[in-house]
Amino acid sequence: MMYLGGCCSCRFDAWILYSARLTLTKELQHSSILTSSSSYPPSRRTPPLNSNYLFNMEEDHITASTKSSSSKQYENHTSNPIIPLPKLANFDVLFSDPNRRWASDLLLDCARAVSTSDKPRVHHLMWILSELASPYGDLDQRIASYFLEALFARLTSTGPRTLLTLSSVSDRITCFESTRRTNLRFQDLSPWSTFGHVAANGAILDSFLSPSSSNPNSASRLHILDLSTTFCTQWPTLLESLATRSSGADDTPHLSITTVVPSSSPSAHRVMREIAPRIDKFARLMGVPFCFSVVHYPDPDLSTLDLPRLVADDGSSTTLAVNCVNFLHRVPPAGRRRDILLANIRQLRPQIVTLLEEEANLVGFEDEDEGFLKDFRECLGFFSAYFDSLDYCFPKTSNDRLALERAAGRAVVDLVACPAEESSERRERAAGWSRRMKIAGFKPAAFSDDVTEDLSALLKRHKEGWSMRSADKDVEDSTPSGFGGYATTGLFLTWKERPVLWASVWKA
Repeated sequence: MMYLGGCCSCRFDAWILYSARLTLTKELQHSSILTSSSSYPPSRRTPPLNSNYLFNMEEDHITASTKSSSSKQYENHTSNPIIPLPKLANFDVLFSDPNRRWASDLLLDCARAVSTSDKPRVHHLMWILSELASPYGDLDQRIASYFLEALFARLTSTGPRTLLTLSSVSDRITCFESTRRTNLRFQDLSPWSTFGHVAANGAILDSFLSPSSSNPNSASRLHILDLSTTFCTQWPTLLESLATRSSGADDTPHLSITTVVPSSSPSAHRVMREIAPRIDKFARLMGVPFCFSVVHYPDPDLSTLDLPRLVADDGSSTTLAVNCVNFLHRVPPAGRRRDILLANIRQLRPQIVTLLEEEANLVGFEDEDEGFLKDFRECLGFFSAYFDSLDYCFPKTSNDRLALERAAGRAVVDLVACPAEESSERRERAAGWSRRMKIAGFKPAAFSDDVTEDLSALLKRHKEGWSMRSADKDVEDSTPSGFGGYATTGLFLTWKERPVLWASVWKA
């Protein structure tokens, strides 16, 4: 079992965990959970593996190796006494309601035991979860699988090492074709990513094509500083829009895009090497004069980016737009580094800044008991909504879905088990970002009616459950930095009434 690897070097006492396993097995048999008469469906206990999961072979091999190592550890402690544990919860109640999320209940109970250092209870619940969890099962099983891994990494102080292992495996099996297929499939089935693309592209076009006091005659060149993790999937529609809105070749604006890739992984280099010639070719087909450059930035402290070097001064005929899509939360919040990066962007004097971030208060997991439980609940709520949306949009046996869920699983390990100063997943709520933008000197702007209509049309093409609402109201924020009382601007994408994404426009 993957989660129990390396127990000899961790703070778990192997003999207690082995005893808990034996005790729990007996209790589960008595409660009929492992029998055919159980109220828990057999398919949840042992979900069948699809033979087509070639995408997962290397990671499954690591899991199997770790599982074998763990089994040997247990075999060395067969003579230890059984330690009595508390009685199981009423599983008939837990599983009888098909709409009840049993994974959330058990994971929160486990997190509560972690926060109070209740070791026997932690061992007890983690074994229950390990028996029920599977990355190939139903929604609850998948959520339980990834959060159990993160909790175990936190308990054993192996978060950074676990994250490095998972990232290395992902990097080895990632290529351009798999990235392209997964991203296109995700965009086709869910508005999670395309919502921000449509909002940002519409706002950039409106700013570029509409005369303003700072740009009375409209510019002939558009330079976009792309701070995002979208692998340029946003830009083909923008190129097409620029081509169709021009009356002839002479007045087609010149577009330059400088994309910053916040990663030094070989897979990111491989993917971007394939993307560059393809986007150049597409621009030629559209008849848009185009210049594209990629900057790989390996330093995790993105606040040290030399932005003026990336943006050449092309004169008054150039409109500068900064596109931030799920990028700012990759900057660790400690040391005012996010404020420093935004101040550096402000010094570029862009005509427009588009900002899209996922809506969750995950700035940092506190060490205090109550703080950890509160932060874990927020993390569980946000990623449960994400997994739920994937479950609603994708078939169960989908390699693309599995790739997206594994990426989310790495984010969960980062959040739950890694130090905040090393994290690249600390999301903030809209109110926190709004405060930071205003402190940096930006002023909020509104999306045009055309953009809002385009977003509404986008959501109508997808299944029920997605909606959009305005964020133009005072939102009290409870982030640790005390961000609150600031008017929030922009639009929320909601999944089953829960805001999951926030899109906004800002002027320098």
